[in-house]
Amino acid sequence: MIDYLRRVGRDDAVLVIDSRDSDWPLRSGVIPGAVLIPWQRLHPAHASAAEIADLLLLRFGAARQDGLWNFESARTLVFYCNGPWCGQSPTNIKQLLALGYPAHKLKWYRGGMQDWKMLGLTTVAPATAPDTTTTHAHPAH
Repeated sequence: MIDYLRRVGRDDAVLVIDSRDSDWPLRSGVIPGAVLIPWQRLHPAHASAAEIADLLLLRFGAARQDGLWNFESARTLVFYCNGPWCGQSPTNIKQLLALGYPAHKLKWYRGGMQDWKMLGLTTVAPATAPDTTTTHAHPAH
């Protein structure tokens, strides 16, 4: 995780994503360098196909060619959520794999915020306001 965080800001090919419900980061902060994209924004039960496509195109660097997704230049995504017991990051990763996102470009910091805080590492306030258009239903933990 630390290696990916060192690359954030210098290497546009990497994006560290806090996929927790938007209320959690307000309470506990985020890992420095991470962007807040609540798990619901990638889940078809909570986001439209157009909203998911916008994330793929505008945030993740995917492209559309002849109606198909092209992930050749897509970013490496490093997800984390509350901790190893939390299902939010795995839910996003499974959704992206179903869309054809390459597995080698999807990473999961399994320890999540729970391990990060137990290690006494720094957290910061989220850089953006939480996404209020999503619901707060949780996938199975």
